[in-house]
Amino acid sequence: ARLRPGATVEFATGDGHGYEARIETAAENGTRTVQFIGAGRFDQWLARTGSMPLPPYIKRPARPQDRRDYQTVFAQEPGAVAAPTAGLHFDQVLLRQLRSRRIGVAALTLHVGAGTFRPIVTDEVEDHRLESERYRITGATQSRIRKRRHSGRGRIIAVGTTVARSLETVAQTGLWDMSSEDAGSSRRPPHRRFTTIAGRTELFIRPGHQFRAVDALITNFHLPRSSLLALVAAFAGAKGGNGLEMIQSTYQLAVREGYRFYSYGDAMLIA
Repeated sequence: ARLRPGATVEFATGDGHGYEARIETAAENGTRTVQFIGAGRFDQWLARTGSMPLPPYIKRPARPQDRRDYQTVFAQEPGAVAAPTAGLHFDQVLLRQLRSRRIGVAALTLHVGAGTFRPIVTDEVEDHRLESERYRITGATQSRIRKRRHSGRGRIIAVGTTVARSLETVAQTGLWDMSSEDAGSSRRPPHRRFTTIAGRTELFIRPGHQFRAVDALITNFHLPRSSLLALVAAFAGAKGGNGLEMIQSTYQLAVREGYRFYSYGDAMLIA
């Protein structure tokens, strides 16, 4: 049954430290604002009693190893509703191999929200609206990206649509000038010239988007009619040709070859 504002749900854990969830508001899209009431720290109780929220297309209960497997090695801060799945292909061994080949790695935070996975149901893709998501990019990461961009050597490779969305959000705000040639003119250490940027993004990247910060993209295979698929098609199109047709052809090949789709699936590189 749908829970309406004012309804409550009790979570009894048998140890006397359960919580009560009170439905505060209900939106037209089906989301609910919930207030949890109980004793002790909620995050600790949730970690102790909850299970990993695997995507609904994984047709099995969560297993203990999912707490490790459905998490990236980059993760540091709680807040996302799902793992950024392209990052699941990386482990510490691979990161050491990349660094040994002088391939730098810089991290950022984007808290993936439920809106990312809502299907596009509008007749025109332009009419679809994304829910905002929180992002945070440290000064050190900004400095490394700018230094690489203006050195003329190498490329900025986004690991996942979340990274691409975060970088493109900041590039479009004007907080970075990704085309400026004087980024390295100061003698001060690069990381001292940047401060952490944090905010919320509603950027919906779709075909026709002009990419300013990302040169290549590592991404999994996404669900049909999703904003993630629209972003991937946009990036493929930015590399030349019809991006949607290119992605459709790639997905057809993936199906024929038996590639695995979605969260625990395979990835591709668009460069």
